[in-house]
Amino acid sequence: MPTLRQCTGDTSWRVRYMVADKFTELQKAVGPEITRTDLVPAFQSLLKDTEAEVRAAAANKVKDFCQNLDKTHQENIIMTNILPCVKELVADPNQHVKSALASVIMGLSPILGRHNTIEHLLPLFLTQLKDECPEVRLNIISNLDCVNEVIGIQQLSQSLLPAIVELAEDSKWRVRAAIIEYMPLLAGQLGREFFDEKLNALCMTWLMDHVFAIREAATLNLRKLVDQFGAEWAESTIIPKVLAMTRDQNYLYRMTCLFCINVLAEACGSDITTRVLLPTVLSMANDKIANVRFNVAKTLQKIAPQLDQAVIQPQVKPVLDRLNVDDDVDVKYSASEAISGIAALG
Repeated sequence: MPTLRQCTGDTSWRVRYMVADKFTELQKAVGPEITRTDLVPAFQSLLKDTEAEVRAAAANKVKDFCQNLDKTHQENIIMTNILPCVKELVADPNQHVKSALASVIMGLSPILGRHNTIEHLLPLFLTQLKDECPEVRLNIISNLDCVNEVIGIQQLSQSLLPAIVELAEDSKWRVRAAIIEYMPLLAGQLGREFFDEKLNALCMTWLMDHVFAIREAATLNLRKLVDQFGAEWAESTIIPKVLAMTRDQNYLYRMTCLFCINVLAEACGSDITTRVLLPTVLSMANDKIANVRFNVAKTLQKIAPQLDQAVIQPQVKPVLDRLNVDDDVDVKYSASEAISGIAALG
């Protein structure tokens, strides 16, 4: 043990890094008694090391080290010796350290139980969920399920959901974009029922964001959600709200409706595309804004492979023929392209 103590305080950070990297293997080798007397102080020292690489390596081992502690003293050691160090690491100046910790910290929930998770861990999760580093946020969101198992969906939604909603409505569009990216992951972690109740409205709000990049990200997000929850869910939950956008006064949102149809058609399949989406696209061919009509032609070409071929001649072709003689040169061009593209499908 003197050698180990010497290594954790070695002047070369690479030596200390190697000790941190192999720490749980050392723990298994020496057994619970020596772990309690010697390894716990050594681990604390590594978590507080002056070098970020060493702190990151040690942070990576937090869950495994705590899990392997002797059950008799496990909770006491974690609460007294390890958690104070963990609290410091949550605010570490180095993003790699914070990210390493965020990838394992949720795993402390099953070890510490419901009360300690709510009392001591949730505040740390909230801090990390609002961290400026995307990787830290992602690591927290990716592991919500193991906390959910310990404290239940109700408690989770009361504590973490407001933070997620706050980020989703942040004034900085890049922050909003980051949360949109995590939404399919959150949906998978929290389940369809919870998603419909708490997060669905948020996803629809993004479609009408004033920043184009957000509307675009929200459109792609819908596709991923349909892949996750299925076409039937899309037809009853998402599609009616998307189609309602055709009545919006702002032509940008009417165009967003078309962009949504472009991605939903493939995810929803032929029946829903032909029966539900197509009539809306055809009705938009009369829009007073040329840019919308231009995109109607593009959408018809895009969704054509998903359509029941029996509707192409009687329904789609007459609309494209009309757009092909439109007063606007760009509308004519996109209609002509669509006619050729659909003809090539045979």
